[in-house]
Amino acid sequence: MLRLGAIFIVLSMVLIAASLGAVLFLLVGLNAPDSMIVALAALTALAIYNAVASRLRDRTDLGGQIADLSRGTGDLARQVAEIGRRTAVLEGQGDKLADSVAEKARVATEPVSAELGELSALVRQLAETVALHEVKIAAQAKTIAASSRTESKAVDPPKPAAEPAPIVDLGPAPSPPAAEPPVNERARKEMIEIVRNAVEASRADLYLQPIVTLPQRKVRYYEAYTRLRAEDGIVLQPSDFLDAAEAAGLMPRIDKLMLFRSVQVVRRLQLKNREIGVFCNIALSTLNDLQLFPEILQFMDANRALAPSLVLEFKQSTLRTMGPLETESLAALREIGFRFCMDRVTDLRMEPRDLGERGIRYVKVPAPFLLGQAGANSTDIHAADLSDLLGRYGVSLIAERIETEAQVVDLLEYDVRFGQGFLFSQPRPVRSEALRGGDAADATGRDNSDKTRGKIALSRSAGFAF
Repeated sequence: MLRLGAIFIVLSMVLIAASLGAVLFLLVGLNAPDSMIVALAALTALAIYNAVASRLRDRTDLGGQIADLSRGTGDLARQVAEIGRRTAVLEGQGDKLADSVAEKARVATEPVSAELGELSALVRQLAETVALHEVKIAAQAKTIAASSRTESKAVDPPKPAAEPAPIVDLGPAPSPPAAEPPVNERARKEMIEIVRNAVEASRADLYLQPIVTLPQRKVRYYEAYTRLRAEDGIVLQPSDFLDAAEAAGLMPRIDKLMLFRSVQVVRRLQLKNREIGVFCNIALSTLNDLQLFPEILQFMDANRALAPSLVLEFKQSTLRTMGPLETESLAALREIGFRFCMDRVTDLRMEPRDLGERGIRYVKVPAPFLLGQAGANSTDIHAADLSDLLGRYGVSLIAERIETEAQVVDLLEYDVRFGQGFLFSQPRPVRSEALRGGDAADATGRDNSDKTRGKIALSRSAGFAF
């Protein structure tokens, strides 16, 4: 349509110029060349006028369009601001609602938790009392049986010897066995006392072992381990003191101590590299401790900014045996932003969707188990498909206890992206100089395999009461 209009204008200008030349030639009497020059001049003038008019008209239209666009942009900006304000109001209302629901749940579960704790203590005391009475009854029964045998020999008259019976020497009468001292029980009590003294004196050391990416072998996380020191300086491994600590109810205090120190580690790591985090183990008894867990939860809430870099680790058996109280404690930690890891995996009977919904973002599986070198357990998932299946629900697979290069090669075929084990580094202690704020590159040790040069500096001046 625009092209037809332009053609019509051009034809009109040509006809006007030709008509002017014809009038000058026929009526005015100008010769043909002069009439043609005047006609061409008129045609040129008309063309110039048309071009200028078109330019002005286009400029006016463009200005109107720009003004309309500016008004539309202003309206859109106001609408976006209004939507943002409404979103902020909704978020505030949602936070208030979540806080009120959490408070109501806490108020509702506190009496039940207290009663459960008292009931468990009473059941424990009853079991100990019954066991003690059973031991006493068994000892009394042995004593009565021995005395009855002695009395029967002294009171019964001898039978008349019509025919002398052959005398058989049976030896002396058997005496009741002497009660041997319970060596295992005594050693257990001694270990409980050693652990209690170490905890009360804060003789707990923090060890760190790197978790690296595969195949790059770049340090991505550190796992925190606990080592206790006896008064004579002997370092107790977890296998030495865990049972005693659980029996004495000291695991919540040990977990609290290590958790606070792990937060110190993460704080120092944030100054150097925000991509490196720390895994910290938590026991089941810590989650249901009505005295210490609220303190731990309050401390974690105050440090929720470190949630992306601090992962809480639980055993597979712990996650499977959690009751209502432990599940509620785990949910409280998840609500403030912390995520979890499942380790000590003994079988692959797991539901990845359920793991993701419970806040579990990492699963640790021993490398020999993944590669079929350990004892075969019935599984629902093939080891080669585990990494891909977990990744669909936001869960990362970590292969631990890696000790040989051949295992690394095989794990890469299983699409495992994280590894941990003695092949990369042993757990190394954080020395006292680093705890006082020094360079922790020496504290964690240098890996010969990954050439790690990261630094960790810890500070004991954070003001926490351990």
